[in-house]
Amino acid sequence: MTIITSKANSLVKKTKKLLQKKYRRQSYLIEGWHLFEEAKAHGAVILNIFVLQEYAFRTEGLANVFIVSEDILKDLSASKTPQGIVAEIALPRPELPQNLRGKYLLLEDVQDPGNVGTMIRTADAAGFDAVFISEKTADIYNLKTLRSMQGSHFHLPVYRVNLSDVMVLLKEAGTLTIATTLSGNSLDYRRLDQQENFALIMGNEGQGISREMAEQADILAHIDMPGQAESLNVAIAAAVIIFSLI
Repeated sequence: MTIITSKANSLVKKTKKLLQKKYRRQSYLIEGWHLFEEAKAHGAVILNIFVLQEYAFRTEGLANVFIVSEDILKDLSASKTPQGIVAEIALPRPELPQNLRGKYLLLEDVQDPGNVGTMIRTADAAGFDAVFISEKTADIYNLKTLRSMQGSHFHLPVYRVNLSDVMVLLKEAGTLTIATTLSGNSLDYRRLDQQENFALIMGNEGQGISREMAEQADILAHIDMPGQAESLNVAIAAAVIIFSLI
């Protein structure tokens, strides 16, 4: 183990840049023991570990462990309480599956990191096979998204892709596509049968799904709301429909 005592240390300065999306080309940061243990358990490539002295025993036998002060750890964290550890993780490069038979979640331009993380966590809880997110969807390696996912991105692959390409693959595989929309010809989700193979498409918080997605989908669905609220939070809506389909 190596002790680092200064924020001016070159590794600290380089690592701190990973708090900004533009520098997360090869790796990203996680903080807290829960995410760290999830990363270890599921085979993530851990590049560097920054830990407080009193927790160093929990990293024994691991490579590239650096003992740092609370000030340095806070400097590497987006939260005021990083729980004693920050780790740099290599970005995964999962290959896009060609036979899309299974259960999938597609997120089109969802902007809020908390919503994105919550929906990925929900898909994980429901036993989904993968999540596909559009280019304009929030960064899943944003620390707010990571906190919301609670390690679910270590359990199932998340692909940032052109969703139109994924829709083509889903059609070729014969997998049912269900898009959520409030259009006049959409069905109440309670009329949908449980499915073995399907993809659920959730759209942007303000605009919903695009016309292109709506036109490509096999079924349009919505949640009837007898109350006076204008809409449901997109992550809540996703959870309701996901667990009705499995």
